[in-house]
Amino acid sequence: MILVTGGAGFIGANFVLDWLAQSDEPVVNLDKLTYAGNLENLGPLQDDPRHVFVRGDIADRALVARLLERYRPRAVVHFAAESHVDRSIQGAADFVQTNIVGTYALLEAVRAHWAALEPAERSAFRFLHVSTDEVYGSLEPGEPAFTETRRYEPNSPYSASKAASDHLVRAWHHTYGLPVLTTNCSNNYGPYQFPEKLIPLMIVHALADQPLPVYGDGLQVRDWLYVGDHCAAIRRVLEAGVPGEVYNIGGRQEKTNIEIVRTLCALLDEWRPRADGRSYATQITHVRDRPGHDRRYAIDARKIERELGWTPAETFDTGIRKTVRWYLDHPDWVARVQSGAYRQWVQTQYAALR
Repeated sequence: MILVTGGAGFIGANFVLDWLAQSDEPVVNLDKLTYAGNLENLGPLQDDPRHVFVRGDIADRALVARLLERYRPRAVVHFAAESHVDRSIQGAADFVQTNIVGTYALLEAVRAHWAALEPAERSAFRFLHVSTDEVYGSLEPGEPAFTETRRYEPNSPYSASKAASDHLVRAWHHTYGLPVLTTNCSNNYGPYQFPEKLIPLMIVHALADQPLPVYGDGLQVRDWLYVGDHCAAIRRVLEAGVPGEVYNIGGRQEKTNIEIVRTLCALLDEWRPRADGRSYATQITHVRDRPGHDRRYAIDARKIERELGWTPAETFDTGIRKTVRWYLDHPDWVARVQSGAYRQWVQTQYAALR
């Protein structure tokens, strides 16, 4: 049994689905179901006895303690976080509460549980903290990619809150001996991503004949990682990672934002052409850049490749085609997220979940 936090969000839901597709080991899934938490993402598991869903907050130490006592998981995989930079600029308080206070409360509940385990169970237990490359700050053109020893220079309220949570996790290992693992990933994309993020936002806007807003000159560079590859890397770190270590997870696919948008337009031109025959690229609109926008991120993933034998299975070309096809094949999911109807789905389905 493992306990996953934030398992109804984009990456967490993909992880839970992948985990149960490859293993019979049960999952207890704790999610607060904020705006980006969507139980519909887990619809295929609704009647699966291996999946136990609990609606709750990681900051609720009593709830977490009860779950740990009842289910006695061998590991906690911590995805739960507020994660959208634009939202953090408009309102940082939620990011401080969830990413810092929530992670602290979770660590304390887990530490108490771990300390009470039998020696063999204590030795095998792991706490895996999922973080981001944004904690490292911004790279100049040509500067070497982020390694695990790069100093932290977070530039947004979001990345600052994640950096703080990383430091808490590190401290709980060095001070208390809690066997933690930390992963810092590059930009994820793939199925079930909430359409506030670049790739699903562009797909949704393009199909709705709306402007495709690109910040500034669009030359901001990101390293893109298909979510399925990220999930595989997390499984590998959980399996063989060394407690106290940090593992950077990247796709080795650096692309500018404008390149991403033009690629999406080309795929939609091919698969869902506009009625007037024009390219979706005519909808691209450059807008004022956001405050403090980091220019470039890039992950050096050689450590996890060398020490744990993980490499991404997808190139950007293969991953983006899978992603666009998924959104085209799931218009009802997109419509319910846009309308907020997925929240009604939560209300009708929640009573059936344990």
